[in-house]
Amino acid sequence: MASLIVCSAVGLAETVGDCDHPIEAPLRSRAALVVESRPAGIEVVGTDAETIRVSCTVNRQEYAGYVELRFSGTPGYGRLHISGDDVRNENLHIRIEVPRKTNLRFHMGAGEVKVDGVVGDKDIDLYAGQIVVSSPGGWSYKSVDASVDIGDVNASAFGVDKGGFFRSFTRTTAEGEYRLRAHVLTGEIDLE
Repeated sequence: MASLIVCSAVGLAETVGDCDHPIEAPLRSRAALVVESRPAGIEVVGTDAETIRVSCTVNRQEYAGYVELRFSGTPGYGRLHISGDDVRNENLHIRIEVPRKTNLRFHMGAGEVKVDGVVGDKDIDLYAGQIVVSSPGGWSYKSVDASVDIGDVNASAFGVDKGGFFRSFTRTTAEGEYRLRAHVLTGEIDLE
């Protein structure tokens, strides 16, 4: 069951839900968001709303209540924790909608992280899986650092395609406002 707990003394709010009860909370443009998740497929999409909205799906509906979505923070800084060990093989897919200008930091054991239409700093770490970052409005990064220990770094936006062991791509420019860091131990990084 979804719940909202407000801690007014420190200005923190906590929202808890599951796949049957998506969560939504205030998150303003240019906020920082830290995401820690169990293995899953995660899609982060930029929107015009000044909120974070998190929903999820699993293969079998009876497992929907086993996924816990927990957001805590303020409109300027938030932490999203996604857990649920009982849904290991149920193809968990998470959709996170955030303001278009949001700074993201991800840590996840395995899975897939897709970020589309979000402008801001990005720091994404996976042990195994795939990271896809799309920037349809153009790339405005001051620095880009993408690396894999075993796998591929495909940065078509920069004309780079590398595969094998210990592959990386770095780029620094005087122009640009944001930083992008993506690392996968074993897997693939796509910068589109």
